[in-house]
Formats: sequence, structure tokens, C-alpha cells
Amino acid sequence: MGISERKEREKAERKILIMRCAKELILQHGVEKVSMIEIAEKAELSKATLYLYFPGKEALFEEICNEAAVRFLEYFRKRLDAEKSSIKAIQIFWLCYLELFGESEDMIIIFKMKNYISPGFPFLQQELKKQPSADSFVALLLMIKTMLEKGIEEGFFDPSIDMGETAGIIISLFSYIVENAARLPKETRQSLSIIGEMRSVFEIILRGIAREGIDRSVLKLPGIGEINQR
Repeated sequence: MGISERKEREKAERKILIMRCAKELILQHGVEKVSMIEIAEKAELSKATLYLYFPGKEALFEEICNEAAVRFLEYFRKRLDAEKSSIKAIQIFWLCYLELFGESEDMIIIFKMKNYISPGFPFLQQELKKQPSADSFVALLLMIKTMLEKGIEEGFFDPSIDMGETAGIIISLFSYIVENAARLPKETRQSLSIIGEMRSVFEIILRGIAREGIDRSVLKLPGIGEINQR
């Protein structure tokens, strides 16, 4: 390995270290209270070195959110078969969430960061229309919207309902559940309870937008115990 390649690897490893330290501090102290100085100290870097990687706290948080969203979207797209129905795609989408984030606190961190840097997300509909691909979180929102719209074409969902707004409501309710869970003492925080609430909310919304006469049982989402069966 040449010197330039080694330097690039070291730079990437340091960046990962910074992001990991930031997430650990947020779990301990919350988004608002974490400072760049504390992140630098935890990563055993000078503040000047930290700023070489990220110009500020918001940029660091945005990178962490985008990295998580990109990782999820790539994972989901690999699992998705273009021939599957919209309902099956939604079930795979949920299953991928369980597999990547179901047993960790990463989603608490990510939602808290996203709410901190973009308080209006995901209800900034005009901004989403202007730059639909500028933000990986927006891409995630649009992915949900696309699946719901496909459900309209296949006759599962009510065509009179705005699926962009519905996708925003889903993300917002997930954020609300995660935010409430984050307020609990760490020892009483149970990811399975959070997942159970998210699953219930998602299923209620799907049933609420279903067309009249649709068998609601087909809108059931897989549970965490079903991961190893897929």
C-alpha cells in the first residue's frame, strides 16, 4: 500500500471515529448539549483537527444522518425485487429497518440529529420538490411515497389520498415515538417496545389509507422474530 492510500485509509478511519464518538455523546447528553470540543476530546483529537473533517456540529450531524440513510437505502434496494407487489415491498422495507436498526440505539440518535438540523422535516414539501435528491433522508421519504403510490396503481390504497403527505406523517410519527423513547432513562429504554409501537403505527396508517373492500390482513408487517425466517 502506497503512502497516499495509507493516508486516505487513516483519514476515513478517523472520520468514522469522530462520527462514533459524536453518537456516543449524544446518547449520553442529548443533541443540544454536545459540543465540538467534547467530540474532539472524546476522539482524542485537537479541535483544529476535528474542524478539518467537519466545519461545524450541524455538518457532522448531517453526515451521520446521510450515511445511515444511504446505508439503509442500499440495503433495501438489494433486497427488493422489482416484480414484487407494493405491499411486499413495504413489508421488505420494514424488515430491512428491523435488521439494520431494530436492536440498536442508532435510530434514536439519527432522528434526534435530523430534528435538530431540520426541525420542519418531513413537512417541508416545497423544499422536497425543489431538491428531491439533495438529501438522503429526503430520498428515504420519497422511497416510501413511491411504494404507497404503487399501491394505488395496484388497487390497494385509496387514490384520493396524498401519498407524499402520508409518507411525511409516517416519518413524523416514527420520530415522535423515538423522541419519547429517548427521554427515558437508558436502563428503561427497550428497543423491542419502540419497534412494537412503530409497527402498530405503520399498520394503522396502511389500513387507514386502504381502499374499501381490501382485506386488511394483507397489510400486516413482519415482527422482529420473523427476521431469521426470511
